[in-house]
Amino acid sequence: MTKATNSRRTFLKTASAATAAIVASPAARSAPAPAGPPKRRLHVACIGMRYQGTVIALKAQEYGEIVAICDVDRHVREQARASFGSTPKIYEDYKKMLADGDFDVVTIGTPDHWHTKMLIDSCRAGKDVYCEKPLTLTVDEGKLIRQVVNETKRVVQVGSWQRSDHQFRLAVELVRQGRIGKLERVEVVLGKNDVGGPFDLASPPPYLNWDLWQGQTADVPFQYERSHYNFRWWYAYSGGGMTDWGAHHLDIAQWAIGDNPVGIKGEAVFQNEKNGYDVARDFHVTYDYPNDVTMTVSDTGRNGILFIGSDGRVFVNRGTLAGKPVDDLQRNPLPREQFTLYAHDNVERPPRTGKLDAIINHMGNFFDCIESREQPISDVESQHRSATTCHLGNISMRLGRALHWDGRSETFVNDAEANAWLSREQRSGFEVV
Repeated sequence: MTKATNSRRTFLKTASAATAAIVASPAARSAPAPAGPPKRRLHVACIGMRYQGTVIALKAQEYGEIVAICDVDRHVREQARASFGSTPKIYEDYKKMLADGDFDVVTIGTPDHWHTKMLIDSCRAGKDVYCEKPLTLTVDEGKLIRQVVNETKRVVQVGSWQRSDHQFRLAVELVRQGRIGKLERVEVVLGKNDVGGPFDLASPPPYLNWDLWQGQTADVPFQYERSHYNFRWWYAYSGGGMTDWGAHHLDIAQWAIGDNPVGIKGEAVFQNEKNGYDVARDFHVTYDYPNDVTMTVSDTGRNGILFIGSDGRVFVNRGTLAGKPVDDLQRNPLPREQFTLYAHDNVERPPRTGKLDAIINHMGNFFDCIESREQPISDVESQHRSATTCHLGNISMRLGRALHWDGRSETFVNDAEANAWLSREQRSGFEVV
């Protein structure tokens, strides 16, 4: 057991959880005057209707009318339609849905490899977009999204809902306001990737359009373990825990750090099963930041984020906010009425914690910004940078060596081999352009 691991465990055993009074305190409310609800009930179209896609569609339904749903799995789209009181039109191909186009907003709940193309096509069709995390499959996709969103002036909210969870936001605020002294180290634990294989090859089921599901990725024989939830354990479609949990926890960590990494060293042991999952079996990544902060990301330990400063520590995960700086808020609250982590929030919305509740505020912030045309809390720039940090860790692990990153040019320093990993070959007819 390493010294860092031992100190982490000692801290977690002695830290007390945040009280309900702190979590619900009016002193922890956020930023300026509310934009107010949209003046008319917007029409919403939803792409990708498996579990999370339906979750965000149901949350969007509180602010707009679901008029169309799209999924390449007939069973999924028909079951999803039955979830709504209205009778939305159903589509297999999102391009046909966009061509019909009688709606204002698009939600995207597909596997990762479809996010960028669907988001860009929706923005170019004049729609505002709520897209699930991680924002991208590659670093270069994020650069293109930034360009298109700037050109089209659309509002895009990424589903990194932990930014709308009161406990995570309070943890970041404590760090940013110096309640742990100078931030020195961040320890992130994501959990293990699934392992498995070899899996049987099969004919695609008649209710699934396997060609459309694959999109920009290489056309390969169908396996049940490639589709739906399990897509995240294949590098072709995702990035394992580094882009799944990482898109949440690394985003919060980097929100507190306030900068982008300059050095990355990833270590991993990979699965070598033919026709099996190919993400890392075991992994650990160390990131160095220009403000003398080090962040470690591991697959082993208690899931969550530990902020370590010169004068204290704060631990946060889904359900826990702990540490002496948290306890101290009872006698020494933050010295103002509202958070200032971002500019455009609705202070009338009550603080919420936990996935299903926090998404209420996250979706509400999106619809507020549709009305005001301001940047939402999980805007494209911040989420491109957070996804980039996840991708850099995976690239370093797969290359098996340390890398140096220039955040300004968004390239590796003097490293043509690593820079070749910033994009991927795309299947003809599904290119992201």
